[in-house]
Amino acid sequence: MNQAVLPVVIAGAGPVGMTAAADLIRQGIPVLVLEKLSDLSTESRASTFHPPTLDMLDDLGFAQTLITQGLKAPTVQYSTSTDGELGTFDFSTIADITRHPFRLQAEQYKLTRIILDVVQHNPLFRIEFDSEVLSVSQDEESVTLRVSQGGQERTLRCQWLIGADGANSIVRRDQGIGFEGFTWPERFLVMTTPVDFTALRPGISSVSYVADPDRWYFLLRIIGAWRVMMPVAPELSDAEALSPAYVEESIRRVVPADIDPCIQHTTLYRVHQRVASHFRKDRSFLVGDAAHINNPLGGMGMNGGIHDALNLTAKLGPVINGAASPAVLDLYELQRRAVTMEAIQNDTIRNKRNLEAKEEVDRARFRDEIRAAAADPAKGRELLRRIAMFNSLERAASLTA
Repeated sequence: MNQAVLPVVIAGAGPVGMTAAADLIRQGIPVLVLEKLSDLSTESRASTFHPPTLDMLDDLGFAQTLITQGLKAPTVQYSTSTDGELGTFDFSTIADITRHPFRLQAEQYKLTRIILDVVQHNPLFRIEFDSEVLSVSQDEESVTLRVSQGGQERTLRCQWLIGADGANSIVRRDQGIGFEGFTWPERFLVMTTPVDFTALRPGISSVSYVADPDRWYFLLRIIGAWRVMMPVAPELSDAEALSPAYVEESIRRVVPADIDPCIQHTTLYRVHQRVASHFRKDRSFLVGDAAHINNPLGGMGMNGGIHDALNLTAKLGPVINGAASPAVLDLYELQRRAVTMEAIQNDTIRNKRNLEAKEEVDRARFRDEIRAAAADPAKGRELLRRIAMFNSLERAASLTA
């Protein structure tokens, strides 16, 4: 092989790409990360780390630092606007299968910086900012990338390419890989407020879902604030949805009129459910948002992406190091695409439909399901295993042919 050919290039320095890089470096494999921004992103975006994800990050040496920068959420709660609390579930009941029996609320940009702080001086690691992949082509021995760097174009070759370059992935689009699915008609409005919901609602969990046929909402506690998420009707324009009057009307659904919500930040975004038709094309792979996107109810997007990355690197590392046959790489798509379709997509769609259900039969089914899980330890344990993504990881591991 020509020495100019790099072993692995990763497009994208988000939490998924950086996790993949860290694990390959741990296996003694040189990695080049290309990031089109001039620095690591500072966007909050995903902020939930599930127990098995924390276990994985702990194995790489990053979890403890991340935990010190986040907020532990030991329980998750489900309610309805008319019935009140249906059930509160404590992750301590699955402490026998995880070293981290809680959800951690920490913005994803904290993880990328923790990883970079650790790996940036490793001679096997290199990151190049202001470097955007423009095109991808392959032959039997390598992948060729055309890259724009600081306004100049250059060509790189690598043995293996990992596309962690987000929902608009050029690694996916330039290779003609489909991105099948749909976009929800509603957009999601997220408002960040310092209002103390633990005082307003004694017994509330740091992760709280409230079903309502007119307008459901989701409360998520982060350090020093709460995020309040609600759907926005399709007929409203973006400008109307972000107007002070509409934001005020929205926050007043959860904050009494005599309390100043002091809204710190608002975000409005469209919500998609899409999965790439393939997660692998010869010497290139898709991980994270490049491979799948979903609504955020359940916090499965980033976590699923990290699970993608470590499933892939656990196979790709031994192949590069000569300890495994390249045939093992076929399992990556088999395992991760299957659980994306069966678990991540289905669960997030179900979460949304449960919260917004308008027909009484559907609302009763949701109430009965949560109440039954709250009353029966075995059912409660199974619910926690599912929402914490243990079931999807076990399902992936079971697919071997």
